[in-house]
Amino acid sequence: MTTHFITAEIDLQESPKQLHQAIETQLQKQGEPLRWAVTSVDTQEQKAQVEAIVTKTNPQPSTP
Repeated sequence: MTTHFITAEIDLQESPKQLHQAIETQLQKQGEPLRWAVTSVDTQEQKAQVEAIVTKTNPQPSTP
């Protein structure tokens, strides 16, 4: 298992609950989120910048 620091840009949603779900969905594509934070919001572009720590499971090496 390895940990990675990632950033993601998420479209703002109509409600905080929808934004939370959109962030979780996007982060799941990168691994299992341990923690994340919205670090900036661009209201003109309607985007939120998210920084996160995710874990990824290393593939098991095949044995000959």
